[in-house]
Amino acid sequence: MTADQYAWWRQALKLAGGYRELTHDQLLLLGPSADSPESGFFRNRPYKDAPLVPVAIWRDGSGTIFCLQNDKEAEADKVWNYACRNPITEALYRSVLAGEAWPDEPPSVSKDHNLPAKTGDLHKDLIVELSAEKETVEGFLKKPISTQEQADQAGVWAKRLAGIATKADEQFNVEKRPWLDGGNAVDDKWRDVRTDAKELAKKLKKHGEAWLKELDRQEQDRQRKAREDADRIRREAEAAAQRVADAARAAEEEQAQRNAMANPAGLAASFEQESQKEADLLEAEAEAKRLVQQVADADREAQPRSVFSGRTGAKVSLHTYWVASITDYDALVVALKHDPEVREAVEKVAGRIARNKDATLPAGMERIPDKRAA
Repeated sequence: MTADQYAWWRQALKLAGGYRELTHDQLLLLGPSADSPESGFFRNRPYKDAPLVPVAIWRDGSGTIFCLQNDKEAEADKVWNYACRNPITEALYRSVLAGEAWPDEPPSVSKDHNLPAKTGDLHKDLIVELSAEKETVEGFLKKPISTQEQADQAGVWAKRLAGIATKADEQFNVEKRPWLDGGNAVDDKWRDVRTDAKELAKKLKKHGEAWLKELDRQEQDRQRKAREDADRIRREAEAAAQRVADAARAAEEEQAQRNAMANPAGLAASFEQESQKEADLLEAEAEAKRLVQQVADADREAQPRSVFSGRTGAKVSLHTYWVASITDYDALVVALKHDPEVREAVEKVAGRIARNKDATLPAGMERIPDKRAA
């Protein structure tokens, strides 16, 4: 057992930012230790769609591993596959055990609205649940998102509302199947629940779009600065390597001169100079090696990082959509003059071309990215 059994968890926590889920690339940065349980505090989902619960893992002096999941004994190997991606602070672990909510968890409508007990009629129950969700969501949408916790809540909330829509869709299909000829009545019954839940989910994603775009801008700035640092360090490393090569060449030349000297006193002085220059050369070589390692570290720092809100199964990220940007309308019309929809549908035609990333662009237009929350 290492002197600091929590070292891996601290590094994971630093990458995660306190509670956010680690990406695949971040797990790779943490090394092979991610393959087996490490000591620390995490959160886990015991089974599909189960609520998140806090997890603590530690080892005693003999190296025996212990694990508590939601304050109950558990097998570390069984929780690790999901928990390893979800490190949390000890303070958050203890606050959730004490009954506090996860920071990325949206408000609980059953708790805040004192919902009645479920009736067993899925349609009625979903209407009640959606009504409570809608009231809370509309209040949330009135203010811009200004923190990562709020952006994460919006993503998870959208997933929760999409779940209501999915339940409604499933039951809608079950009820409609025997009534294909008279399906209009079922359509009317379920339309509001299905469409309202989906629209609210879309609004939540759209609501977080400005925040995600700002994070994306910051990430682009970070990458640019990291690339500049990497280039600067690379130049320094190249200069250091050149200095080592020059020093080595000078040492060889001086050695040749010493070999030609016959004066013993002169030889002794030259040997002293040689020792000093060898020490200087070793120091220069060490500096060159250090700079080479810094170049590798700087290149890793310049790699892109994911920008998202929410968590697994409820992530919202910026997706790139290609849209048309007409730069020369007349030139574009000439290029498309044989198209039957020319003039009255130039925007439509250009948009269709833009969405096909492999299409050759005609004169007068260009393809530009349009990032949206999805």
